[in-house]
Amino acid sequence: MTSPISNNVIPLPLNRALSDIRERLEVASEEAVTGRKSNLVADLNGQVDRALLSQKAVTDIATQRDQLNLRGTRLELAQQSVAVIQEVSSGFDTRLSTALGVDDVPSIEFAALDASVAIDQIFSSLNIRHGERYLFAGDASDTPPFPDASVLLDDIRTIAATALDTADFSAQLDLYFDDPAGPFQQTIYSGAPTASDPDAVLGTDPAIVELLKGLSVLALAGPDEVLPIIQDDPDVLQSAAESLFSGQTAIVTLQADRGIIQEQIEKTQESLDIEETILSQAFNDITARDQFEAAAQIEELQANLEAALLLTSRIANLSLINFLR
Repeated sequence: MTSPISNNVIPLPLNRALSDIRERLEVASEEAVTGRKSNLVADLNGQVDRALLSQKAVTDIATQRDQLNLRGTRLELAQQSVAVIQEVSSGFDTRLSTALGVDDVPSIEFAALDASVAIDQIFSSLNIRHGERYLFAGDASDTPPFPDASVLLDDIRTIAATALDTADFSAQLDLYFDDPAGPFQQTIYSGAPTASDPDAVLGTDPAIVELLKGLSVLALAGPDEVLPIIQDDPDVLQSAAESLFSGQTAIVTLQADRGIIQEQIEKTQESLDIEETILSQAFNDITARDQFEAAAQIEELQANLEAALLLTSRIANLSLINFLR
């Protein structure tokens, strides 16, 4: 076994040369693997600022892309929920108006049963979340925005049972749903009244509220209900049909508005992709290291290191007798 060579017997210039070769070999090995210059400050001279700015710009683009992807994901989930709301509430206005026109009570009752199911589906869609964030709850994103649909129907049932007449019922209904201080926004909806996220859709969006108003009145026209003010006055159900039509129109507009935002996000992502390609190419042109050239340098440095080690070994074995020979 060969004993390690003591630095004390190696001339200082040779020792420095060995250290220099080892350092250069380490740098060349790293560059051969990464394909990039190791020490930008030393290797790029006056271009180092340009390279660092390009690198920062590429990093900033990655951050922007992550933010856009997050926005896009949330928007897509919200759009899917709104699409469900639009689908499950579609056609009720026509069914109800047609049945009222011919006084078709069984059709009204069937529509009422379907309306009750639709409210359940709407509340379920509005309680969707992305991670731990409820998307329709505004800034109260850690809170599910809606309770069981039966809570809403119980409230409207009470209004219908206690209303003095049709006009009183209509006034109470408008107060319940449309007034920011009314029960719908204060007790049914558990989210925040505002959203710091400009892309967010609140559960109190007028389109959603208008649909729920029409559906809740229609749902209480079912065969198991005893509410004369709804079941015996066609004007009440006709108003519900109008609310359903208005809500459907507004829901389509809401989908279109969010679709425009999604399109803008996609275009921004495409622009970032182009910008990143240009900046990455510029950065690579400045900082790239020819890997074949680095590999050739490694071979040369290894040969130099072996020669230097051989020389140090001979120096270490020198003695006065060997010198006199």
